[in-house]
Amino acid sequence: MIEGLYSAAAGMAAQQEQLDAIGDDLANVSSTGYRSERVAFSDLLYNAVDIAGTETDTGAGAAARVIGRSQAQGSIQETGDPLNLAIEGEGYFQLKGPSGQLELTRDGNFGLDANGAIVGAESSQLVPPINLPAGVSPAEVKIASDGTITAGKRTLGQIKLVSVPSPDRMLAGAGGAFTPTAESGPVAAVSGARIHQGALEASNVDMAKEMALMVSTQRAYQMSSSAIQTESQMMSIANQLRPA
Repeated sequence: MIEGLYSAAAGMAAQQEQLDAIGDDLANVSSTGYRSERVAFSDLLYNAVDIAGTETDTGAGAAARVIGRSQAQGSIQETGDPLNLAIEGEGYFQLKGPSGQLELTRDGNFGLDANGAIVGAESSQLVPPINLPAGVSPAEVKIASDGTITAGKRTLGQIKLVSVPSPDRMLAGAGGAFTPTAESGPVAAVSGARIHQGALEASNVDMAKEMALMVSTQRAYQMSSSAIQTESQMMSIANQLRPA
């Protein structure tokens, strides 16, 4: 009977992992460029046991873990702000984080710092850095689909979109930013992606899908909880039995 308790407890832990991922997605349904989490389930160890003279394989339950992020395109929402940029296709913007580390993000809500440098939503500097000359306002800035930035007849630089061989292996951080790792592979330029000026990419979280998944996950959690209560009752009955 103790195996049943372990299996049910493992099931509750797995469903809680799924609920945590759903909670993260719902909390970021309005976050620009957010990528929804993907959770996978796997069987835990199976053991051969003898039940009434018959060898049977019994499992130890299931485990869940976040295996990456959905790469589905979020909807493009027009804002009219010349420093709002949306990516159409694959790729990420490059930013320099607070500690100087490279961060990749789909959040194109850019602005200017006190020195006229283009920065991200958390004041992270764009990589490579691009500065607007004194006297040039954001309204004069034109950003082509390949990222080339111009003001009048002057070319100010180019925003380069990049990606990694295994995006699911990047380390997720705050604000929808990702940090490349050894497992994700090195950063490289992407081709075929386009930059849309005056727009932002919405979160790719499907609210209806997430709500339906939350309901089914909660029911599975409750079933595992009920299984633990049943196993506990059976063990209590067995402990009260006395030989005649």
